[in-house]
Order: sequence, then C-alpha cells, then structure tokens
Amino acid sequence: MLDRDGYRPNVGIILINHKNEVFWGKRVREHSWQFPQGGIKPGESPEAAMYRELLEEVGLLPRHVRIVGRTRDWLRYEVPTNWVRREWRGSYKGQKQIWFLLRLVGRDSDVCLRATNHPEFDGWRWNDYWAPIDSVIEFKRGVYERALGELSRFLKGLETHEHYLARLAGAGGAEHGHG
Repeated sequence: MLDRDGYRPNVGIILINHKNEVFWGKRVREHSWQFPQGGIKPGESPEAAMYRELLEEVGLLPRHVRIVGRTRDWLRYEVPTNWVRREWRGSYKGQKQIWFLLRLVGRDSDVCLRATNHPEFDGWRWNDYWAPIDSVIEFKRGVYERALGELSRFLKGLETHEHYLARLAGAGGAEHGHG
C-alpha cells in the first residue's frame, strides 16, 4: 500500500527505559541495528500498527509500555534503488512514518525477540538516546535525527544532541552504548 508519492505508511518505535536509554535491536543474521518499525496495514491506525509491531518485534504487550509521545506528522525517508525489491522499482520511493516514544513500564525480562515465527531481531541492548543517529544505516539517519529530536521534548533532563556529541568528543569518541 503506497501513497501517491510512492511512500509506504509505517510506524517507528523508540522504546526507552527509566534512564531514557533506547531499545536498540540487531537485525536477524545481519550486522545492522535499528529501532523497531513496520508497515501500517489498510484500515489500521498508526497506534494499532505500533502495538502490533511492538508485539511482533519486541514481544511486549500494551501493559508493558506507556505512550510518552508521537510525532505530529509523517517523517519520510527514501530507500536507495539497490535496496528496493525489483518488482517495486519505479513506484516505491521509501517510507513515511509516524514515530512513537514509549516508556517501558515492565521489566527487561518482558522483552521477547521470538514472539513470532519470523523474528526481526536476534539481539538487543539499551543505548544512549542519541547514539542511533550515528550508527543506523546511512539512508535512515535523517529520519532518526528528526524523530529523536522531535520526541526529545517529552523527556525532562535529557541532554541535547549537541551536548551528547560534545561529551563523546571529550571522551575521545568512544562508544557509550552498553547492555
């Protein structure tokens, strides 16, 4: 289901813990990491799609999370042609996403990457809030920066992206993710 501009409606999920660290998932059999995300089915609301994807990809139920905020509008990114399925080339441009910021109110042990027969992730960790901007695949960087930036207003006491980068530079650029 594409819109007339060639974008597939999608939801993105930024799941945070009590320290405002973000859930960072390692894609199955790949060396790439990303936030949970997935398509919105025809007739499905963005919120319903978010809860479905949260269960499918992370194994969490609505009772495990609290919605902190969501983006006001669609955020778009284009997918490079070589990443697009051959039969979609020419019509498919990329994703348009509504991003949700969720707080985990359950426990880390509630996360289950094998909630379905087709897991998206085979590993996960908590990461600094801003770290994914620099470590996600190149063509998603802009949308990650916009989503994290827009949703950061919901988190009191969170360091700015600029402070985060300065802190990293001061630490010799060492990776601060853990988990």
